[in-house]
Amino acid sequence: MLKHSLLALMLAGAVCAAAPFVVAQDSGTAPQQSAPGGAPPEHGRGGHMDPAMRTERLTKQLNLTSDQQAKVLDILKTAQSKMQDLRADSSVPQEDRRSKMMEIHKASDDQIRALLDANQQKKFDAMQAKREQWQGQGRPQGGQGANAPDSPQQ
Repeated sequence: MLKHSLLALMLAGAVCAAAPFVVAQDSGTAPQQSAPGGAPPEHGRGGHMDPAMRTERLTKQLNLTSDQQAKVLDILKTAQSKMQDLRADSSVPQEDRRSKMMEIHKASDDQIRALLDANQQKKFDAMQAKREQWQGQGRPQGGQGANAPDSPQQ
């Protein structure tokens, strides 16, 4: 069961990591396809995981407290907003957009890790390492930059 959960988390992370590249190659139609009424989509274009769903998954994986859940959700919502703004900014070259997305992901992962106790941090680090290992295996087939480092919001 733990292997299945970990595999699902790694897959979600990979999808989130690869999604900005798929969207970045789009002709800029992503803003018209957002959820109606400002509601966040469960899985948006390219498989972006909703912050609430990612928080729920991290809660199950790491046994987050309600206080941690609220803080993680805020971190993920902020990261999602920054990424949406970046995707909408057509003046940013694609390569810069990729690196900025990775920076946003790294910053949110670092913020989440800082909220965790020592045991949760070990689990979180293991999850991150497995995800990176899994993504590294896909690089030769995916082409250059197809599997940039995550996060998810999953």
